[in-house]
Amino acid sequence: MANAAGRRATYEDVLAAPPHVVAEVLFGVLYTSPRPAPRQARAASRLGGTLDGPFDRGRDGPGGWVLLDEPELHLGGDILVPDIGGWRRERMPT
Repeated sequence: MANAAGRRATYEDVLAAPPHVVAEVLFGVLYTSPRPAPRQARAASRLGGTLDGPFDRGRDGPGGWVLLDEPELHLGGDILVPDIGGWRRERMPT
């Protein structure tokens, strides 16, 4: 798949996107979407807050996790920005 210019999108396309959008590349196609609206941002924040105690800090839960809001993930040629990402502390990428 290619973008409208007939080429696969790259990280340079992500960097060139306006600052008011989330830019992601999936299967060589650049996708942009507006930054999360307050309702979605609040839901993601609440979810992160709920997960922080047991998973990151180990309060009444397993602990040992690192949780990040909107991390930029590079997976092969894809570049994704999920609302929340989590890794086991020992597997946290650099």
